Amino acid sequence: MVSNFTKVRVIYADTDAMGIVYHTNYIKWFEVGRNELMRQLGVAYTELEKLGLNLPLTKVGCHYLLPAKYDQFVTVETKFDYIKRASIRFNSHIWDEEGKKLLVEGYTIHACTNMEGKIRRIPQLLLDLTNKFNINKGE
Repeated sequence: MVSNFTKVRVIYADTDAMGIVYHTNYIKWFEVGRNELMRQLGVAYTELEKLGLNLPLTKVGCHYLLPAKYDQFVTVETKFDYIKRASIRFNSHIWDEEGKKLLVEGYTIHACTNMEGKIRRIPQLLLDLTNKFNINKGE
């Protein structure tokens, strides 16, 4: 299964008064990882928009294990869990810079919609990834 690894430096604006990353910023980094994974596989979000489609977030889960801190590099690991007929699930792991300590693990689930927000089938260009990269079809 294909993974994307994206490095992020923790900036001061991402932290609380103690210099620890504020919890919602991990969700933002999940998005960075999703975008980079899609781009790596040749399907940037802009391609979906050109087809008149969006992938709005419908569910997120996050388990915080260890804190990230100001000026630290973290690595966001992202992979597909499944691509179904009208939804996609991504799994994310955020590691310390060396990839030895798992800081956060989580997932996001996205529906496929048209620009008016109506549910649509996942486009063929994404479904083709299930065979090409051995992604679970979620059946």
